[in-house]
Amino acid sequence: MHWGAELWDQFDNIEKHTQWGIDFFEKYTKFVKERLDIEQSYAKQLRNLVKKYGPKRSSKDEEPRFSYCHSFFQVLNELNDYAGQREVVAEEIGHRVYGELVRYTHDLKMERKTHLQEGRKAQQYLDMCWKQMDNSKKKFERECKETEKAQIGYEKLDSDHNATKADVEKAKQQLNLRTHMADDSKNEYAAQLQTFNSEQQKHFQFIMPQIFKNLQDMDERRIVKLSECYRGFAEAERRVVPIINKCLEGMISAAKSVDDRKDSLIVVESFKSGFEPPGDFPFEDFSQNIYRTVSDGSLSANKQEMRGDQKYTTGKSKGKLWLFGKKNKGTTSEDFSHLPPEQRRKKLQQRIDELNKEHQKEIDQRDALNKMKDVYERNPQMGDSGSLHPKISETMSNIDRLRYEIQKNEAWIAEVEKTCGRGDRRLSGGAAFERPIETNHHGTPGRESPDGSYTDDPSQEQKAHHRYPEPRRSVEFDDEFEDDEPLPAIGHCKSLYPFDGQNEGTLSMNEGEVLYVIEEDKGDGWTRARKQNGQEGYVPTSYVDITLERNSKGITF
Repeated sequence: MHWGAELWDQFDNIEKHTQWGIDFFEKYTKFVKERLDIEQSYAKQLRNLVKKYGPKRSSKDEEPRFSYCHSFFQVLNELNDYAGQREVVAEEIGHRVYGELVRYTHDLKMERKTHLQEGRKAQQYLDMCWKQMDNSKKKFERECKETEKAQIGYEKLDSDHNATKADVEKAKQQLNLRTHMADDSKNEYAAQLQTFNSEQQKHFQFIMPQIFKNLQDMDERRIVKLSECYRGFAEAERRVVPIINKCLEGMISAAKSVDDRKDSLIVVESFKSGFEPPGDFPFEDFSQNIYRTVSDGSLSANKQEMRGDQKYTTGKSKGKLWLFGKKNKGTTSEDFSHLPPEQRRKKLQQRIDELNKEHQKEIDQRDALNKMKDVYERNPQMGDSGSLHPKISETMSNIDRLRYEIQKNEAWIAEVEKTCGRGDRRLSGGAAFERPIETNHHGTPGRESPDGSYTDDPSQEQKAHHRYPEPRRSVEFDDEFEDDEPLPAIGHCKSLYPFDGQNEGTLSMNEGEVLYVIEEDKGDGWTRARKQNGQEGYVPTSYVDITLERNSKGITF
């Protein structure tokens, strides 16, 4: 069914319909453009989301170790790939759909304009032919009427006996003239009518049907193009579906790789200190002082006085111990002695592995330089072997330095492993201390003090009232180091039990006594405190109730 045969008289409606079709085409083009923008924005937002929550590569310590962290980062990687597929969809829609729609819209407008101009031109020509035919018709009608009047006048004069022969002759000539003019008008009208009929037949049977056919073809091609764009739009999505499915499968695989038992084991490996749990609290027999003789009491009093003097001397010689000296807070030692044994061993082993890698790298470089040197010596034209000596020397120096570092760290790790294997000994700051062993509760020698000496002082038994670890000691300290100014207090504490500090670096205190806290417990069970008289030392953390000033950097008393 063709528009030319069925819609031969609907030029205006066809013009409106084709305009509406182009308007719909442009509307769909805008829809594709907005969808394209959405895809691009969606992909960009996904990229930013992955970047925001992705792993930060600032340091190795921040690398994820837990399986759920690795799984989450795998999900982010898959999501990043998914965002890339959304970008592919946007690119396909932009090039194959949107770009084609914009180009085709322009072509449609130009083609429609051409066809409509041809139709209007043919209509104008037919209107011109009709006007010429109508004018000739009207002229023929006028001439016929004038001829009739001339004939009536001639017949009237011819029948009038009073009319002269000249008047009759003149009327006859006028009638002949009008008759001749009417015949000419008739012939002209007939010719114009024939021409118009011919042009009209040509117009409605050939010209306009062809124009309508062109417009119909254009409109059908527009519809087909819309169908192709619909299909291309869907194909752009379908092409990335397999890859998107792989991304989703990767996310599912990442979820399945989460291992709660493994993560729990990592927590243990990360925070295990290597210390042994504290033993049972011994029984303290406070009644033994009742059965002591006066001589024993005097002897005990003398020993107690000697130890009191010794404590006072320790407090005065604080410049010789790092316990009371200035030290940078938050700094770490080269041998990781600030860490618990297990963590220290892991850090040292990690450093040894890194040094071994660097050492092997330097060895490979040395071997390569030696081979190049041999080649230069055999073929001097290839290069000067002497130019390689500085580099070889530098490499050998690096090998010696790395070998020394490896041996040093291996010595430290051997020390840690040896210390961790001392049975009931406890490690703190690189030094091990024996637990007090009580063998007699009746005043006979057999008590071992934390510093390795034996005493029968009954006050030593007060330590067993609440188990505490041995105070921290420095393996190496500077005897000439002097503390110029006291450390600021970071809080205060109240003694819950009496404590008679017998070891070097400890601070004795009475029950209920208030002291200033100048350094928190570092995980070894000891807190550094200062008395009102300025004496400083370490007290068992479990013996005191601590209140810290969290909102201040330090309060100087």
